[in-house]
Amino acid sequence: MDHLSHQLIDSRRRTHLLTLDLAAEQLSGPRLAIVNPFLWELGHVAWFQEWWCLRQGEGEATAVGQSLIDGADALYDSSRVPHDTRWDLPLPSLRTTLDYQQRVLERVLRRLEREAGNESLAYFVQLAIYHEDMHAEAFHYMRQTLRHPAPALGESGRGAGARAPAEGDAAVGGGSFRLGAERGTGFVFDNEKWAHEVEVPPFRISRRAVSNREFAQFVEAGGYETREFWSDEGWSWKEQSLVRAPRYWARQDGVWYERRFQDLNALEADLPVMHVNWHEAKAYCRYAGRRLPSEAEWELAACGEGRGKPRFPWGDAAPGAGQANLGAAGRVPADAMPEGDGAFGCRQMIGNVWEWTESVFLPYPGFVCDPYRDYSQPWFGTRRVLRGGSFATPARLIRNTWRNFFTPERNDIFAGFRTCAPSSD
Repeated sequence: MDHLSHQLIDSRRRTHLLTLDLAAEQLSGPRLAIVNPFLWELGHVAWFQEWWCLRQGEGEATAVGQSLIDGADALYDSSRVPHDTRWDLPLPSLRTTLDYQQRVLERVLRRLEREAGNESLAYFVQLAIYHEDMHAEAFHYMRQTLRHPAPALGESGRGAGARAPAEGDAAVGGGSFRLGAERGTGFVFDNEKWAHEVEVPPFRISRRAVSNREFAQFVEAGGYETREFWSDEGWSWKEQSLVRAPRYWARQDGVWYERRFQDLNALEADLPVMHVNWHEAKAYCRYAGRRLPSEAEWELAACGEGRGKPRFPWGDAAPGAGQANLGAAGRVPADAMPEGDGAFGCRQMIGNVWEWTESVFLPYPGFVCDPYRDYSQPWFGTRRVLRGGSFATPARLIRNTWRNFFTPERNDIFAGFRTCAPSSD
């Protein structure tokens, strides 16, 4: 269980790096549909860890059904506390919240030490680690949304110096493919279960994500004013939101700039475009005569056509510094990190930016909820699938089969996209 103990401590370290430099008023923040109060989320990750790792089993001083702080369930249970009410709750102070975090963490660590062979405990500890990792990424893009200072996470990206051409499309032969996670491969979420045969026609997929330079060409060609590029839903979103470029872009004296946290910097043309939503990705594809990949196409391009299913495009080895930009502070160029190329030569399918796919988020055949029932099931049919992770995703969290999911109008997350040639090509 030592690896779980190390992950627990590291996950909390990252949470604190992304939050504890904020001022008291920033920990509450404005009431927006796409963020939570930072202070509420800090308590929520501790409550989630306590609920699943201490309150669902035996052998711990804390009794089942009883929290270390009074009223925790009424404050922090996200399944029962409506989003809009979280600013009005009588939340404990930051000092009390951090003390709650620490006491829960210490008890979980002690329980891991005592119950080294408890597989059920190991499952729930891993669940809590990944849950906190996902909230840490949310803290990262919340800081961008709210124009807070950039977090003190060190370098903007790992291995950015290694670059090589990654132009054009990779040709994928298609055929029968096992979509999803295979049994016996360790912890996976319920929406990845289980691998099942799907038929994928031959296709061509871009070797890298769409860059800022390419997306700027779409903007400058009138892409946001050309009705034919947009679906009815996308056009309605665009007209209501009054956007005419990606969310954090601004044009001054004929030059494009991009806001990153508090700073407005000249747009870096070689970075993958980011903070575009599904509607914008679809509109670009229509402009370019392309399309988004399905999640089956994306996963096949990441995994290759062999019988074995690697955890990452390059194999099963954990991501190295030159293979994927993960757990970092920002993007690297879209043609960087050639060491992470998969069997078809596709680059950065893991890390840098999440990638929108065409697919609606739906259950795989025979879906059964895992114990955390609200992770997937409530969202089926209402969101689009993203794949691959971003620069802010911890390396331990991501793999080829991981399915992220957001509503199509969300442009606050660290998402871009890659494209496919039309199906008839």
